[in-house]
Parts: sequence; structure tokens; C-alpha cells
Amino acid sequence: MRAVVCSGAGGPEVLALGEVPDPEPGPGDLLLRVRAAGVNRADVMQREGRYPPPPGVSDVIGLECSGLVTGVGSDVSGWQVGEAACALLAGGGYAEQVAVPAGQVVRPPAGIDLVDAAALVEVAATVWSNVFMLAGLQPGEVLLVHGGASGIGTMAIQLGAAVGARVAVTAGSSERLERCAAYGADILVNHREQDFVEEVRTATDGHGADVVLDMLGASYLARNVEVLATSGRLVVIGLQGGTSAEIDLSRLLGKRAALLATTLRARPAAEKAAIMAAVAEHVWPLVEAGTVRPVVHRRLPLDQAAEAHRLLDSGEVVGKVLLTVK
Repeated sequence: MRAVVCSGAGGPEVLALGEVPDPEPGPGDLLLRVRAAGVNRADVMQREGRYPPPPGVSDVIGLECSGLVTGVGSDVSGWQVGEAACALLAGGGYAEQVAVPAGQVVRPPAGIDLVDAAALVEVAATVWSNVFMLAGLQPGEVLLVHGGASGIGTMAIQLGAAVGARVAVTAGSSERLERCAAYGADILVNHREQDFVEEVRTATDGHGADVVLDMLGASYLARNVEVLATSGRLVVIGLQGGTSAEIDLSRLLGKRAALLATTLRARPAAEKAAIMAAVAEHVWPLVEAGTVRPVVHRRLPLDQAAEAHRLLDSGEVVGKVLLTVK
């Protein structure tokens, strides 16, 4: 089958369309004919050689896809060949076919184009599992989302607003903040010009953020602790700002706050299945009602994967970039 292959670690130029062996599904797997694959920051890190796939997982990049079922494992029930599906992957999405454990596959929300459904999977799974299942965001609380115009950010804004939370965001330009406001954010911080701790505290009459969703890691750690409200929860899901930083534990103790850190890709299949079931139960109805929607910046054919990565590297993407497969 055709798939995007890496000639080595490096920039977008290392990505090119090539031929790889067809996937071999196991008895608990579904085989999908890929219609679209989402492009994620983790994909860029894998391309750069900083995020290798877990043992036994395809070297082909890609953590989410949508498509049609073309094969059903002997241990799988409830699926038939020809059904539309979208899947959370450990790898292999930038390809014509992918095999995936059935528990990580769900039917797309009704009324959503099959290509656009690929833009929902990874961001919905990440946000729901971290902001709601782990941090327990409640109606009336304040959610601070760093990188509000990203794929994860635009989903977090929409879901936070949908459950009745007040959503604060950081972004690097007024244009990107305007897009965040359109999705439901009402505390808007330009991180290039403003101090997010001061702005969030001012906007919340000194309360701060009950939940912080952070993709920067080390570079934002101390300030994220500062912005937390009493009993606040800081969830770190990325390390774009580094991996090592000191923390004043007395600040956490004084606020009775929690520091939580997770990854999604390396979780056991059973945990991913539970997350996808929760997404189908809680997020898909909001999508079907039009309250939450996929945010697609651009769609590109599979053979333009390098251009898709250049777009993501530019920092100008709002929402998701998709690779389409014909």
C-alpha cells in the first residue's frame, strides 16, 4: 500500500510517499481503508526523531484517522465491512490502510463529513480524558487553555464552554485570539504582550484558574502554579517548552493543588478503549447538536504530507490540518 515514509529524522523534506507492506490485522482488530488522517504536533516530534513509536507499532506516522471498515477480526463483534469509522491510533495513519484494536474505533458523529471526522478523534480523546475524566472540570469553573488556537485548544474551548465553564486562552496574535473567542473563550491573553497570570486573576476577581491545560511543560510550570485557584488542577500534556523545571512545592501545598501529567499514545489498549467510549458517549452528542464542531484549517492530499508539516511548523494553523486519501 501507499504510505508516507521518513527517510530519516529531520525537517518536512524527509517525508515522501512510498510503498510499505499492507497491515496485518489481528483477531481483535478492525482493518480500515483510510479516508483522512489528522496531522498532530506529536507527528512533527516523531519526524524529528524525538518521539519514536511504542514497541511493535508501525513506523508510519499518524495518530488518528477516519475511513471505511474493510476487515473485521474474528474476535470482533458489532462491526460490518463498509461501515464508516474513525480511530485513535498508536501510529500508521498516514497510509491507505491501517489495522487498529476495535476498542479504539468508533462511528463518526452523525452529520459530520467522513474526512472532517478525522479532525475530531485525537483532540476529543485528549481533551475529554484530561480536562474532564482526570481533572474533573465542573460547570462554573475557570478553564485556562494554553495554545488556544491549536487543534487541542479549539476543542478544549468548545467543550469547556459547552459544559458551562468559563474559558480563558493564551495565543500569540489578536487574530488567533479572535478565533478563540468565536469558539467560546471569553478571557483572551496575548502571551507575547501580556502576563497570563495577571490577566486571568484580574478577569476572575482574583480567583484564578480551576483547571489549566498546558502543552508547554517546563517553561510554563512556575507560572501555571501561580495562576491556579485553590484546589486547582494543572494538567501537563506536552513538553514543547522543555522537560525539566524546578517547582516550589509550598505553592502547591498552600493551594491544595494537583499537578497531573499524561500521555495518550502509550496507554494500554483497554484505557484507550475506555476513553473512546467516553468520547462517543459525551462528546459526539455535542457534535451532532452543532455545539462542538471540527475545526479544519486545511485539507491536503497524502502526497503533500511535507507541506502539511510545514504548515504546522509555521505556527499559523488554527485547528487541524488533514491529509486525505483517495
